[in-house]
Amino acid sequence: MKKPAILAASLAAVLAVALPATSALADDVVSAISVSGEASVSAAPDLAQIDAGVANDAKSAKEASDANNAAMGKVLLALKGAGIAEKDYQTSRLSLQPQYGQNKSTGASPVVGFRASNRVTVKIRDVTKVAGIIDTLVAAGANDIGNISFEVTQASKLLDDAREQAVADARRKAEIYAKATGVTLGAPLSVSEGGAPVPLFKGRMAAAPLAAGAAVAPGEETLSVTVNVSWAIKAKEQ
Repeated sequence: MKKPAILAASLAAVLAVALPATSALADDVVSAISVSGEASVSAAPDLAQIDAGVANDAKSAKEASDANNAAMGKVLLALKGAGIAEKDYQTSRLSLQPQYGQNKSTGASPVVGFRASNRVTVKIRDVTKVAGIIDTLVAAGANDIGNISFEVTQASKLLDDAREQAVADARRKAEIYAKATGVTLGAPLSVSEGGAPVPLFKGRMAAAPLAAGAAVAPGEETLSVTVNVSWAIKAKEQ
């Protein structure tokens, strides 16, 4: 009959030891306000990228391949002649595919020929020359041009002012919350950038044949940045 009393005494001893430890952990918790700040900057793109290709059909695979190699050779020579450095164009797709017909009497799909295609991705470091480069490619025999995109290559440097504005925006929000909850802001505890800065809009045209003399408008890109900031808080002094 004495065992329950001993067990109760043991539990009381455990609780007596655990409670101070729990209180000590609570004292180590830092109260904080965590918010996100945002800012953006607009800039004209300084790099364009396009895909250009040639496709050739022939009765045999060799004929299609030979014709395609010759056609792409002319396109590459045209790029070089237009002042595009070799490092700025790269093969992005190369294929040789059979073409099938339809035999109405048997329902079979015999091979009736072959299509060879070759595409290159071209970087144009002077966006004012994009339309002229397209004209050059078309004149050289390119019959598949598209996927035009414009980029800001120095986006990170351009975003430095936006980063300061984003931190100021975060502090403005934190001060609103602090006022609403009756506390004051202390020192910042942490600052982090929310993911890689990316353009809110990136000019792009879907892959499709373009006519010579096609108008091209690079426009502007709006780059945004988000920062996450935590501030320590303390009670207002009376």
